[in-house]
Amino acid sequence: MNKSGMNTVYFLGIGGIGMSALARYYHSRGWIVAGYDRTSSPLTKQLEDEGMSIHYEDDPRLLPDLIDKVIYTPAVPKDLNEIAEIKRRGLPMMKRAEALGAISKEHFTIAVAGTHGKTTTTAMVAHILKESGIDMTAFIGGIANNFGSNLHLGTTDKAILVVEADEFDRSFLYLDPDISIVNSIDADHLDIYGDRQHLVDSFNEFARLTKQCVIVKEGLEIDVRNKITFGLDKSCDYRADQLGIEMPIPGKHNLLNATAAYIAALEIGISPKNIINALASFKGVKRRFDIRIRTNNYIYIDDYAHHPEEIKSCLSAIKTSFPSKRVTVVFQPHLFTRTRDFMEDFAKSLAMADSLILLDIYPAREKPIEGITSQVLLDKVQIEDKCLCSKAELMANLEQRRPELLVTMGAGDIDRFVEPIEKMISQW
Repeated sequence: MNKSGMNTVYFLGIGGIGMSALARYYHSRGWIVAGYDRTSSPLTKQLEDEGMSIHYEDDPRLLPDLIDKVIYTPAVPKDLNEIAEIKRRGLPMMKRAEALGAISKEHFTIAVAGTHGKTTTTAMVAHILKESGIDMTAFIGGIANNFGSNLHLGTTDKAILVVEADEFDRSFLYLDPDISIVNSIDADHLDIYGDRQHLVDSFNEFARLTKQCVIVKEGLEIDVRNKITFGLDKSCDYRADQLGIEMPIPGKHNLLNATAAYIAALEIGISPKNIINALASFKGVKRRFDIRIRTNNYIYIDDYAHHPEEIKSCLSAIKTSFPSKRVTVVFQPHLFTRTRDFMEDFAKSLAMADSLILLDIYPAREKPIEGITSQVLLDKVQIEDKCLCSKAELMANLEQRRPELLVTMGAGDIDRFVEPIEKMISQW
């Protein structure tokens, strides 16, 4: 505790979407919040505007003198000078997932898991609860357009907690869910799990933590007694095409996400009428099938897709919604290991595009892997109109092409191009 009598929490990797929501939560509870991130971003600038102290150099001298708790993300390098100083001082450190788990133990918790779809589904559940007048706090892995934030704060200690349950680094096993959703278990994070079976085992471990019910998409290998299934098959407990759900956002995957959210809302006593009314006003999540421009001449969509199945879902929804348009995709692969593990699947999914502009692999926490490059991936994509492009040349490339329907995809720093691209297209 510092001289002002307030506790100080220090975040390593404060600019991450999950970390920033947690930082906002602590700040709302009266903690002094400070943190480090490698680079400045619109999100870190917002946190600074909200009163948090952030720096961007790995410099132990910039650490606050008094720190009560350190929260870190596994995405930060373990050899940071600041981590060495924190350990030298003997400061208590906890993972983001541990901090979130401690919060979940204090609330009735709805946790949303899945290798993809979880951010949109979390935002849907939170939106339904808010529109239905239920006090809730939500931690969302993206900026929910209905809230304009990745965090919605409840007004009482009895607020229901809606939280995105992240399978990366087995983080979701720290949570204490009353209701959980599992809407996909596609092989991913194999650098951590080794193979898909270990990933499935981890999802089952998460499901067994759930006290009331586990809402599971049809066909997923979740083996618990308190399971409720949903999907399009007549054997499901809830069929997505029979609930009367209508939303402004397209795609079969979003209908399934909404069905999971619908069941969770039913389970806490919200009426079907209120659920359907709320979903009709759901505005989606930034970078999830995010239609930035839609005019007679040009359409621009941005999406976080960074797994072959996500690319497939996004491009399927685009082709259904805009069947006559020629689709140009700009894709930035995320992680060398993911590109290696799913090289053939990426090539098949990206071949759904009419034209492909491929950026270099975004390394994030990883070192390069020999023989794993964007060129190798590009060679495997079976379409004629394809090219490699550097980030420095991307804007000029797009200016020259002027595609009628453009999609930017990826989980790296491709999001930095969204606003410049949007501005450029609006001037065509």
